[in-house]
Amino acid sequence: MKILLSLLVSVTSLFSTEISDFINRDNCDQVVNKAVYSVCYDYHHKGATYVAYLLDGELVNRANIKKRGSFYTEKNIPKRYRSYPKDYRNSGYDRGHLASDASFDHDQKAMRKTYSMANIIPQSPLVNRRLWSKAEKYERYIASKLGKVTVINGVRYAKNAKRIGKNRISVPDGFWKMIYNDAKQFKKCFYYTNDLEIDTRKDTLRHHQVDCSKL
Repeated sequence: MKILLSLLVSVTSLFSTEISDFINRDNCDQVVNKAVYSVCYDYHHKGATYVAYLLDGELVNRANIKKRGSFYTEKNIPKRYRSYPKDYRNSGYDRGHLASDASFDHDQKAMRKTYSMANIIPQSPLVNRRLWSKAEKYERYIASKLGKVTVINGVRYAKNAKRIGKNRISVPDGFWKMIYNDAKQFKKCFYYTNDLEIDTRKDTLRHHQVDCSKL
């Protein structure tokens, strides 16, 4: 029995997912540590390629602070690579969170950190408000059921990505969310195309579920 358990632990470890698989010095021009989440930042696109964090199921729905913050420039990033809230004006895109404010609204300081522009990408308003928000709710639901989950959000940019604003921020082609707890053998992934004209009328979370190994 001990040998079997040892083998099971070894197999789980072999196929487990780690934040460091995505957020590391090889993948990122700069790693921005916001304490409650980490950002893999790309200087060329002036935006995140990955944002990851751990959610505690006992905290995600504890307070639900109503007052939201204001977006602010991330001063830890060199000036020439920063994005600014004003870059989004009249662009047609939302300032879209990768680490959701609602997943950290149990604490004012934690929630405030999610308004860093390092955590924000240009998102289609329809996708941001009607589709991506379902995945954000789902991560909190799973955290409350399993006790804890790790969430990794990834962003895909085209080689010649569309740019917005004075600082020429890249607009992603799409983005994804991975939610997992290796100890509980749970992992699900969801992918979203950043489409300004997407039809959301019959959309469900299941429509966006993808094979995690393909990300």
